[in-house]
Amino acid sequence: MQKKNKITMSDIACLAGVSQATVSLVLNNSRTIRLSDATRERVFDAAKTLGYQKLAVQHRPEGQEEVALLVSGMPGYDPFGDALSEASACAWQHDTLLSVYDYGEDSELARHILRQLASRRCAGVIFASPVTRPFDFSPFEGVCDFPVVLLNQYDQQRPLLPTFLPDDRANACQITQHLLDQGVTRIAHISGDEWMDASKERLEGYEQTLRHAGIEPDAALVHKTDWSLNATFAATLELMQLPQPPQAIFCASDWMTLGCYQALATLGKRIPEDVLVCGYDDQRISHQLTPMLTSIQLAYNELGRMAVEYLCAGEDAAAHIKLVGKLQVRASSQRIR
Repeated sequence: MQKKNKITMSDIACLAGVSQATVSLVLNNSRTIRLSDATRERVFDAAKTLGYQKLAVQHRPEGQEEVALLVSGMPGYDPFGDALSEASACAWQHDTLLSVYDYGEDSELARHILRQLASRRCAGVIFASPVTRPFDFSPFEGVCDFPVVLLNQYDQQRPLLPTFLPDDRANACQITQHLLDQGVTRIAHISGDEWMDASKERLEGYEQTLRHAGIEPDAALVHKTDWSLNATFAATLELMQLPQPPQAIFCASDWMTLGCYQALATLGKRIPEDVLVCGYDDQRISHQLTPMLTSIQLAYNELGRMAVEYLCAGEDAAAHIKLVGKLQVRASSQRIR
């Protein structure tokens, strides 16, 4: 005996010509977002035509909706925490609560969470990661009956999934170009773990900008580390012992610049008089270092807000957003002439 295929919100969305988010809002009788009567009627008609089983519970008792955010590991002191804070604030502005679930790397736990959400008024699900990375949505296709967006991760096999990412390559281009504008040409880059998308894209942006300026990247000026202070300290010492040491050092995170600052101080080198230094992330420590650190904001707060607004607004078009951050120029990278 063959099992009857389950009718999903995706099926209804295709027939009605709207997004999954719109279907969810209509079938859950949400009034937090204004939808035309014609749109609501079109969704109900499509649901009836397909025989959608949950249609009978479309008029639920009044109560707070939620947007669920499933994250593969909670960030500690990390810029991605800004995405969670902004997403929560944005949800509340839409009379909606953000519920955060940490499933680590346990897909079965995530599927259990999704099954629990099926009995509640959920406007949509955000699958998030504290590190930019590829993501495989296939384990959740038969379980997740909600509109879905990806935050800080992407599924190359499912290009129609709305995706919100930081543009690490463009951000690294900004930093490198800023250093070139200071009149230096020997710019070193200390990167993080090679397997991480963030490390790869920041290195690519650095090399791309140098080549665009007619400077062939020098492999001796690139040190790949594990993001730690000790590794950055050692990398900085090695760089400064080169026959032609760098005039500027671009570290792949603000945290790493602590090791860089310490190494330069050990060598009696002054920032920025002897060496220019830039970080990445624009964390609080960038304001607390002496001299204050030039860095670039990772637009996680904006990305978190956009992910929630996409679900709450019932967008029809697939969104693929890569957001560029804002360069914050401070004393550590300003050439003293």
